Amino acid sequence: MANVEGMKLIPPHNRFKGGMPKIGIRPTIDGRRRGVRESLEEQTMNMAKAVAKFLEENVRHYNGMPVECVIADTCIGGVAEAAQAAEKFAREGVGVSITVTPCWCYGAETMDMDPFIPKAIWGFNGTERPGAVYLAAVLAAHNQKGLPAFGIYGRDVQDAGDTTIPDDVKEKLLRFTKAALAVANMRGKSYLSMGGVSMGIAGSMVNPDFFESYLGMRVEYIDETEFIRRIEEGIYDKEEFERALRWVKANCKEGPDNNPPEMQVSREKKDKDWEMVIKMTMIARDLMVGNPKLAEMGFEEEALGHNAIVAGFQGQRQWTDHFPNGDFMETILNSSFDWNGIRQPYILATENDSLNGVAMLFGHLLTGTAQIFADVRTYWSPEAVKRVTGKELTGLAANGVIHLINSGSAALDGTGQQTKDGKPAIKPFWEVTPEEVARCLDATQFRYANLGYFRGGGFSTDFTTRGGMPVTISRINIVKGLGPVLQLAEGYTVELPEDVHDILDKRTDPTWPTTWFVPILTGKGAFKDVYTVMNSWGANHAAVCYGHIGAELITLASMLRIPVCMHNVSEDRIFRPSAWNAFGTNDLEGADYRACAAFGPLYGRK
Repeated sequence: MANVEGMKLIPPHNRFKGGMPKIGIRPTIDGRRRGVRESLEEQTMNMAKAVAKFLEENVRHYNGMPVECVIADTCIGGVAEAAQAAEKFAREGVGVSITVTPCWCYGAETMDMDPFIPKAIWGFNGTERPGAVYLAAVLAAHNQKGLPAFGIYGRDVQDAGDTTIPDDVKEKLLRFTKAALAVANMRGKSYLSMGGVSMGIAGSMVNPDFFESYLGMRVEYIDETEFIRRIEEGIYDKEEFERALRWVKANCKEGPDNNPPEMQVSREKKDKDWEMVIKMTMIARDLMVGNPKLAEMGFEEEALGHNAIVAGFQGQRQWTDHFPNGDFMETILNSSFDWNGIRQPYILATENDSLNGVAMLFGHLLTGTAQIFADVRTYWSPEAVKRVTGKELTGLAANGVIHLINSGSAALDGTGQQTKDGKPAIKPFWEVTPEEVARCLDATQFRYANLGYFRGGGFSTDFTTRGGMPVTISRINIVKGLGPVLQLAEGYTVELPEDVHDILDKRTDPTWPTTWFVPILTGKGAFKDVYTVMNSWGANHAAVCYGHIGAELITLASMLRIPVCMHNVSEDRIFRPSAWNAFGTNDLEGADYRACAAFGPLYGRK
């Protein structure tokens, strides 16, 4: 049993330079005085206060910190008050804009004109005053000026004195706000490329134009020799290393060594590998976010880090042909805990696949959960499983399964040993308990690396994900002449009978973590069957996020102007800026492509 006695939650905090973006609430109003505006002031400001209260009670940042709403000092009846609100929002660090009103207002005079802040407008559906008329008018102004905004219009008419927020409005407020905060939290951060291109993988050809134009991020680069420099010169916290080594020895149990006897290395070599991969883990973290302890040691420059909200490690092959692989480092950093306690995951992509790293980042920003990095390795048809195992697939797996498996770098949360309502789950780190940490560790073996793949040794992570979890797999791809596109598939993890799993697992590398995935089928397009989902996937990797978050990913992609080329989200859940309707309402996928092309990337506007 893992020994996690005394493990505590590291309180949610901001590990990056720059403050947390706030949500700006803009109460707009009919500017006519002598009775008109005066009669609406209280109702309008109460709408703003209700939205602020709702969001502050129901949304957290991805790092667990509470969100903060900033309400304009006055209702906004014209351009002067709009400018006053904009000045306050800039001063307060607002990164998300929500306009609310129960009445007619002067559209272009009251609208938010900031081109980089995601915007939504809730126009109250009431007959006494035409809030919905303003909503339509101001959305038209946004669209005409090339400043797409999300329209929120409740389905049912409310009475003028009704201060409640209808459920359908709440749903759209939450979907918009979570995606908009993701946009705001990426802006100004870095992707840290640790090494270069891994084995010719396109995603590790890190494209700074994509990060700058679409995400508002920068790309930082280091050579992998920086790890060796820091190890040899002792640029890491020695006390933490000793504590980490004790924790690893107590909690990370080794599994069988699958290498042929003549290739197996000595116990001394394995012990040295453990020491090195722990140091690699600490150094990668320090490279991403810095470490004030290094400044105390006289390494002020190294103490700063690269302000990297996501990173990638090349590893193969120039590193792994000589040094221990990065599997342990990637596993632990991507997990919700380590020897320091339960804490926010660090998003780190295997093989420096920056585009899969971005998909992992999207999932983490939207949910606060750890992400699974995986190869989209194999589609197993029912016929192939029957031929190989003599057994028939049943239940959710009856139409075949997709084997998600990579070289041992998946977050330990991916075991599914955490629970919600008694069911397997991956929880936001602030909800994870020490007992769940222990179960994740107990469900994992650390297997000595396959020396055919990794000549330098190291330790891979071996577990099988529990079945029954709702998950979404996603991936960003870049296509010449088109730009970035997002694909996603909602589905479930499944468990196969142990004898079936063993036969299938041993046909690849049994020292790596396995997630058996079944997508939800729609009967058409890429989702007509499980084979077509696998056959339509655009690259060799996918990010796996707990929960059916396809709708949130679609909303987020529209804010960034990234079209979605493949998804199985029902139309009633899709929420994009109102301008998308002008590009076609029958073919939503085609309209998405046309709108994204017309408006261009968020930070590279046409």
